[in-house]
Amino acid sequence: MKLSKKLKMNGLILPALLLCFACSKSNSGPTTVTKTTTTKDSIYKDPAQYGTPYAGVPATKDIVMYEVNTQTYTPATFQGVQVRLDSIKALGVNVIWLMPTYPVGVLKSINSPYCIKDYNGVNSNFGTLADLRNLVAAAHGLGMAVILDWVANDTSWDNVWISNKSWYQQDANGNIIYPPGTNYTDVAALNFNSTAMRTAMIRAMKYWVFTANIDGYRCDFADNIPSDFWVQALDTLNTIKTHKLIYLAEGTTSAEISAGFQMDYAFSYYSTLKGVFANTQAPSALFTTNTAEINSIPSTGTKLRYITNHDDASSDGSTITEYNGKQGALAAFVLAAYMNGVPLIYDSQEVGYPNPISIFTNVPVDYTANPDMVTAYKQILAFRTAHEAVKTGALTQYNDANIIAFEKTSGTDDVLILVNAKNSAQTFNIPAGLQNTTWTNGLTNASVTLSTQYSFAAYGYLVLKK
Repeated sequence: MKLSKKLKMNGLILPALLLCFACSKSNSGPTTVTKTTTTKDSIYKDPAQYGTPYAGVPATKDIVMYEVNTQTYTPATFQGVQVRLDSIKALGVNVIWLMPTYPVGVLKSINSPYCIKDYNGVNSNFGTLADLRNLVAAAHGLGMAVILDWVANDTSWDNVWISNKSWYQQDANGNIIYPPGTNYTDVAALNFNSTAMRTAMIRAMKYWVFTANIDGYRCDFADNIPSDFWVQALDTLNTIKTHKLIYLAEGTTSAEISAGFQMDYAFSYYSTLKGVFANTQAPSALFTTNTAEINSIPSTGTKLRYITNHDDASSDGSTITEYNGKQGALAAFVLAAYMNGVPLIYDSQEVGYPNPISIFTNVPVDYTANPDMVTAYKQILAFRTAHEAVKTGALTQYNDANIIAFEKTSGTDDVLILVNAKNSAQTFNIPAGLQNTTWTNGLTNASVTLSTQYSFAAYGYLVLKK
């Protein structure tokens, strides 16, 4: 399973670490909680609501999500992001996920944005609370919800909580420790046996809903948090009846969906997709993985599908590298956006940024590059938005050695997706049931009649509708 936080320390990828997590720790069961009360608990009041709660939060099935790494913008500030909101909206996006906006710890730090110094603070490098509020309000004004990144597993060593020693995991000698089973030495592991810590964390999560008028959270490293905490946290957040909140878990367990998350990660789909485009897995493997992932969670949830994100752009490189060029990246995105689940774009992907992007430093991206790719992303997402069959339709698989072919139907809405997963021209033998049928190209509106064969250029794709 792929984890968030820092997939690399000092530039090195940690595959052994991932295996260690998968084998050594499970937190899906109940947790014994130490009861603690304080005088402050009896006088606590929620912050006043800032702004008007956003009424346009989309249904989960309709979400098109865009991950914002503020460090890729020029300037690398909330205002720098705000300037680009029109362009983000034009892609077809309706939910923005902001990577951590909090102050970064200094003690033992490697400058990871996931090393949180103050859950209730704003990273001054990005701007002020007023700047964050303005960004959220501007996104709402354009019809986009905004979710924040939440790091529940650990904090920086100089976090304002660190004086509450019982809030942290400790060794036999009473020393606060970094997360067990990892080498994340820049962070201190939180103790979910502490009622007081849980209460403080949930209040901090509520704080941003009220204080910055946000619309939910993407929760980092969610698999490593006791599932009963997520039940407690999300149930509490759901008492805020003025807001419709989005919850995305960076995890894969069914317990997270049962706890109230609407979405979790498609780690396996991403891995298989890369394998197919690297020619190390057969195209049919994508269908197998798709089915297994969907069946692994309750029907109330869905998967976040992507061809890159901040972890992968750092560790695996650009989509241009991963998928053998611009056309390969677009073909891969068609599959991520159309097969099942909710699509994600990581900023820089739509302009074909050619290099890895470290999360530990500013990496200015030229957002005017490759306008042809931007146009293609707009077309792909517009088709998804227009077709219920793509979002929720029943899937029919057509087997082929090279072409990934599937049809999706919902009522009278009928779409057919054909993608050449090979870096060479391929001929697709049309299945008998589709021969001599006429469709409309969903991206160009041209009429297309399928006879017995169809020729694809390398990484070509065809998106059809009835």
